[in-house]
Amino acid sequence: MTRGPLPLDPPDARLTSRCCHGVAYGLRIDLLHVLDELQAVGRTGLRSADDPYDRERYERLLALAVEGYAEALELPPAEVRARLAADLGYVTAKVGAEAAIFDDQDRILLIRRSDDQTWGLISGYVDAGESPAETIVREVREEVGLDATVVALVDVFGRPASALNGPHGTVGILYLCTVAPGEVTLSHETLDARYWDIDAVEPWHKNHRDYARAALAFRSA
Repeated sequence: MTRGPLPLDPPDARLTSRCCHGVAYGLRIDLLHVLDELQAVGRTGLRSADDPYDRERYERLLALAVEGYAEALELPPAEVRARLAADLGYVTAKVGAEAAIFDDQDRILLIRRSDDQTWGLISGYVDAGESPAETIVREVREEVGLDATVVALVDVFGRPASALNGPHGTVGILYLCTVAPGEVTLSHETLDARYWDIDAVEPWHKNHRDYARAALAFRSA
């Protein structure tokens, strides 16, 4: 049974053919996919932006998404906006992706995070429109400036909300990856990056020690 805010109902077959796909230069465009990304960018931007011009742009993105949903799903715009404000759909755990990257001595690449100064795997939440594998390739490039290739799925981990883990339950998707040779460049989210022997690391970020050990066991099997 679904509890919490009412989700936006899926379109019926008539609306699907009329509104959910368009054709431009021979390409099929999924309207609801585009609207999902628009509302995600707009809502995320409004939570973090302070500049009034930026907030105006994010408000416009959210308004466009509301107009699109109202047309596609035949709902009043005010109702769409209210449902988005209450969160779209059933509230679920956040989904993140993690990269296990090893050197030829079985040392794992870790970053020292700027938010809590702990050491952890390169990781990040999955953005709207991304696959988890695409997320981790993006995160590796953003956080250390290297081009990653996903080799294999190691495991999927559940992490409940807690004082240690934070206010949201998460699902962590752990990938074994390789990186192309290159110079490490740090982002504003990263204080340091280096290869570590797993048993020498202190302090670890949340349950990332478990991720690292699982990845090493997978790699060695």
